[in-house]
Formats: sequence, C-alpha cells, structure tokens
Amino acid sequence: MNQSALHRAGVIGTGAMGTLCARLLAERGVRTVLYGRSPARVGELNTDRENRRYLPGAAFPDGLTVTSDPGECLRDAELIVSAVPCQYTRSVWRTLMDACPTFAAPVVSVTKGIEVDTLLRPTEILADVTAGATVVALSGPCLAGEVAAGLPAAVVVAGTDADAARLVQEALSTPTLRVYTHHDVIGVELGGAVKNVIAIAAGVCDGMKLGNNAKASLMTRGLAEIAALGQAMGAVPATFRGLAGIGDLITTCSSGLSRNHTAGEKIGRGMPVAEVVATSAGVIEGIETTRSVLQLAERHAVEMPITRAVHAVLFDHVAPRDAITDLMTRRLGAEFR
Repeated sequence: MNQSALHRAGVIGTGAMGTLCARLLAERGVRTVLYGRSPARVGELNTDRENRRYLPGAAFPDGLTVTSDPGECLRDAELIVSAVPCQYTRSVWRTLMDACPTFAAPVVSVTKGIEVDTLLRPTEILADVTAGATVVALSGPCLAGEVAAGLPAAVVVAGTDADAARLVQEALSTPTLRVYTHHDVIGVELGGAVKNVIAIAAGVCDGMKLGNNAKASLMTRGLAEIAALGQAMGAVPATFRGLAGIGDLITTCSSGLSRNHTAGEKIGRGMPVAEVVATSAGVIEGIETTRSVLQLAERHAVEMPITRAVHAVLFDHVAPRDAITDLMTRRLGAEFR
C-alpha cells in the first residue's frame, strides 16, 4: 500500500493498541510520536525498540519515537490517536491540554469503556476535556497481537465528521487491516464497551467448563442486551450486526488474547476478583465498565440480566455458579418482543 498522505501523527498511550496504531502509522511513512507518562517506561521503549510488555516481537519502525513530553506528541500532529484506558482518559488528557492547550488535529479514540462517574463514552470524555476537538471512534475485532503479526482483520471508524473518519480510514488501512467508515458513534462505542462485560461472562463459562451450548447462548443473549441498550440510547440497530457489534463480541468472547475473557476464565476457576485484578498485566476494562453499563441500563429502563449477573459476581461476592442459577431460573419469556 502507498504511503499515507499524513506527515506527522501523535499517539497517546503505550499499551497494546497504542503501540499497534503507532506502528501502523509509522510503517505508512508517517512520522509518529508515541506518548507515555512515565519517563522510565519511555526510556525502556526507546532502548528496546519494541513494547516487550504489551506487544512483544513487534519491532518499532524507524519513523516511530517515544516521548514523555506531551507537547512533542501533540504539536504539529495531523492526526492524534487516543489509546488510554477509559477510566484514565480524562486525567491523561487534562495533562496533555495543560501542556498543549491548542491543537488542530482530529482525534481518533480506540478506547473501549464507559466512564464510571459520568457514564460518558470515550469520545464524549475527549470532547469535554478538549473543549470541542473533532473526535471519532475506532472499534471492532482487533486483537493487537494478531494485527501486528500481519493477520487479516477489519474494523470500523465512526464519526459525525465524515472527513475525519475518512482520514483515519486512509491512515490506518493496510493490506491486512481493512477500515470501514460509519456514522453511528453511539452504537460503535457501546458495542466496544459492553462486549467486554459479556466477555467476562463468557470467560466464566469457559473457566467452569459449562460447554459450547452455554457459551453460545450467553453470547447471543449478550448481543441482545447490547442492542437493547444501544437502541434505548439512540444507536442504529444495524450497528450491532456489524464489526463493532457481533464482530467484536465474537473475538473478545473467544480468544485467549482477550484480557476480559481471561479474567472471567480465572474467576470461573475460583480465583478471587481482587487477585485477578492484581495479577493482570494491564487494565481489565470490562470490570469498571460493568458498573457503568448497569447504571446506564437502570437510567434507560433496559433489562440486562447477564450484565447484572456479572456485576453480582464482581462486586457483590456472589459465587459464579449461584449467578448462573439465578440467570437460568428467571421468569420464562419470549426470545423477541
């Protein structure tokens, strides 16, 4: 594929997705600056020329540098990628805005979650902190390790600004990563957030060895919960039949590379939730997202029994087997209403 028309980009966040996006841009000939808050961590990445913690074996291209200076990352950037865990997005971007209060580049969020205190989606957090920057959202089945290894994948970028969405589409598309555009930001972000909750439940199923029937039923009814909440919040129903809905759900509920599925599997095997969190190599987005999603469900009067069961296991010390019994013995009803 030809070089990108972009000349300079900034990426916020040194996790797997941030590193992946930085590599994809740099490989397209874009001078890319990856920002991390820890000078020690930044020094390690610059020395190793790969992210051994989150994306091992994926060497940094020559056009990729890492910095702990926010201004160096944002200044003169033509595109900014925000890859910060949802619950930290606001604080990180406040630091960035203090250092560089004005920038013209559009921001693409690859974060999947809902902010606990405000119940805002990632693009809403960014619009709030940046006082109105152009923000779009990228989501879909995109395990960073697989994409970095050159395995084929497809994702979707959604935004009300069609030019910004097309800019991201052109910047991140490669012969093995296909990027589609969409206009339904609400649906794309909700799909990416709530599927992490369902993935924890799917992991519990696998950890307890409940079988394929149970997992297929859970994923299907989980998708129904995602779509019901999305429709109540103004999303386009068709979005949940696409990459940001069922596509992302399948990947996250099925792969051992999914941090949320792995967490659920450990819980299903009997590991305490606190220990699962303490021993995780990174943030398990679905845990805090479960709190937020349940609040959104209550706000919009949407019934989400799987989400409620996951919340009971994570925060109310309900044993997984008891939560499953409660799910299976609920009042009988029709599949579609």
